[in-house]
Formats: sequence, structure tokens, C-alpha cells
Amino acid sequence: MRVYVDIDDVLCETAASLCILAEREFGRKVAYKDVGDFDLKAVFGLSDGEMERFRELSHRREVLLSFPATPGAVDGVLALKSAGHLVDIVTGRPAYTHRDTSDWLREAGLGDFPVTYVDKYGRTFKSGPDDPPTVSLSEIEARGYDIAIDDSPVVLKLLAHWRETKVLVFARPWNRRFSLAANMTRAADWTEILSSIQSARSPFASGC
Repeated sequence: MRVYVDIDDVLCETAASLCILAEREFGRKVAYKDVGDFDLKAVFGLSDGEMERFRELSHRREVLLSFPATPGAVDGVLALKSAGHLVDIVTGRPAYTHRDTSDWLREAGLGDFPVTYVDKYGRTFKSGPDDPPTVSLSEIEARGYDIAIDDSPVVLKLLAHWRETKVLVFARPWNRRFSLAANMTRAADWTEILSSIQSARSPFASGC
């Protein structure tokens, strides 16, 4: 089967790390368990200028490389590959983070997996001549994913329309109130993700 795997808060512990960053740089102390909204500007009570600065800081190389892997994520992705599944890493990060993102993946042991940069949030970022292209969600929908794993309520609303794709919602505080669509299952961790994929049967699957 073909599997879409998000990076932030699916492969790595982004939000918990950003809580530390917000406290250190802006004095805004918010526990990870209290990050009940995907809008970090509102969560941390940042002004427009502070949010712009926070976003810039959060995409710096030393910050991106510091994110710890989500428990079970690396072994989980490698297990999917070993089982014969085709795994694509699909992220809403700006494409200018590609070098740092690739380095994190390589250091984690996932350097062999392709990364697609997707405009998940309608944001505009400057890109350089060496940055990979950023594509739309509709473009990657055409790939025919059997499984998609994501945590963002904004993205999940769009994935609800991927009728032939089983969407695994990685349980996080900011999506606990998200109403699951018919094609969705909530997964608490990578053990549940692997179990759900093992039992999945999709019309896109072809011999794996």
C-alpha cells in the first residue's frame, strides 16, 4: 500500500519542543497537554510581530534538528517499508527547510524516504533556486494514497474528502475535539498506527 506520513507531531515531537521555545524566547509558559488549539499564535498569546519572529525561530536549523523523534515512529516507518509498503513523507513545512529536514531524517535513520512539500495551509514562503517544489494537496491526492497519517485539524478537514483513503488521526491535544469523518480512525501511538495499517484493505492496494 502507499502510505502518506506527516512529519511534525507524527514523526517528531514538534509542539512539545515549541512550548520550550516559546517560554525561552517570549516568556510564555504553556504545558504541551494544554496546547488545545492548532493556532500557536493564540495558544502562546503572541502578537503578530511576535508570531512572525516565533515562526522564523522555529524553522531555524538548530531548532529543527533538536526535535526528538516520536516514540516508535522511526521503527514504525521502517517496519512499513520492510512489509513492502511505499512510504512518502508529506509535510507542510516550507520547502526552504529541505536541507535541515533531510538531515533530521537521515540522522533518525529515515534518509531513504522521499519528502514532498505541500501547501497545506495556504501560506506563502520565499523559496530559493535549489528548494524542491511545493505542491497542492489535490496534486498528492492524485497519487492514490491507501493510508494517510496526520494530526492537523486543518488538514484533516481536507483529508475527510479523500473517500478512498483511510486516514489515521494521530491523537494530539489540539485534535481531541475533532469529529472524525467516515474514513478516519484515531491512533494514540505508532503501535496503533501499525495495527490499523496491518488490518487495512484499500481499493488502491495492489499486491501489498
